[in-house]
Amino acid sequence: MALAVLVFDRTGSALATAAVYALTYLPSIVGGPLLAGLADRFARRGVMLACDLVRAALVGVMAVPGMPFWSLCALVFLVVLLGAPFSAARAALLPEVLEGDAYVLGSALQNMTNQAVQMLGFAAGGALIATMGPHRALALDAATFLGSALILISGVRRRPAAHQHGGKLSMWSMTASGARLVFGSRHLRTLVLFAWLCGFYILPEGIAAPYAARLATDGLPVPVITGLLMAAMPAGTVVGAFLYSRFVSPPRRLRLMGWMAVLSCAPLIVTALRPPLAVVLAAWVLSGVGGAYQLAANAAFVQYVPAERRAQAFGLVQSGLMAVQGIGILVGGFAAERLGPEPVVALAGAAGVIGAAVLSLMWTEARDKSAQVGAEATA
Repeated sequence: MALAVLVFDRTGSALATAAVYALTYLPSIVGGPLLAGLADRFARRGVMLACDLVRAALVGVMAVPGMPFWSLCALVFLVVLLGAPFSAARAALLPEVLEGDAYVLGSALQNMTNQAVQMLGFAAGGALIATMGPHRALALDAATFLGSALILISGVRRRPAAHQHGGKLSMWSMTASGARLVFGSRHLRTLVLFAWLCGFYILPEGIAAPYAARLATDGLPVPVITGLLMAAMPAGTVVGAFLYSRFVSPPRRLRLMGWMAVLSCAPLIVTALRPPLAVVLAAWVLSGVGGAYQLAANAAFVQYVPAERRAQAFGLVQSGLMAVQGIGILVGGFAAERLGPEPVVALAGAAGVIGAAVLSLMWTEARDKSAQVGAEATA
């Protein structure tokens, strides 16, 4: 938010502001496959610390008044690029800290915390920028990376590198090896596609503003309705993650994963009827509840990936997630200009339901075949 305000104040250009925002997607798509393997080659805690310290320095430079526009673009690209190995290291390290079902509960807690803090950040960020100005807000942002590094030093013990022989492989070799691992296994390939299904149910958030303009008939201003729409799915995800992790047993989570994936998309179809705001919000919250199936997919993914190659695998999946979200939002915005937001959201929901149904059949078949092979081996 601070960067968007700073760029718009400096240039007065909506295109320049949008271009800088678009830069937050590109580095993750590029950097995930190439840099995520660093968290397998080197100690994961060390990778996270290095990323935090370098990002603190980069954001600190962004906070210097008078930085040229091209410098801001380069700095934000590097900051987001370093998020790829950090996220991969954190995702790979969590199963080492939490084992068994504790990992699912920990993932749910992390998911709920992320969603809640994201909503709080959007609400409080604007007030901070208005009070402090964008430069001081960016300086505060730099300090948060240092705070993260201190938490890692004090709260996470040192562990050796997971891949003891990773130094003999180039980044390209590790990326290619990770791709073969993820997409060469039927189980992993299906789980990855389950994760990427979010491109369908995330799409509505990208066209929340034009949708809000259509719904602004109840006396509420468009920005308020936009905020309600964008907060609806994260709110549903928080509820779904809590219920799914707390009250559903691990084996049942895997059996319900397909149905929950369908639920993440099916409620969006109701928008084709052009319902009032209350119904739309309820549908989007319900869609967020269904999105909790990602917890089961994530836990199963961890089980099938060797620990020493986990970071590279997570990095590839995360890059794909960023790509499908960015492409989905781009396609949704393009289509909404021609068809209107309501039919686009409904079409995304219908396409997502079809995709979820196909993936459910693939997952059931893969599980049944795996169980049959296990039974024959035991016999």
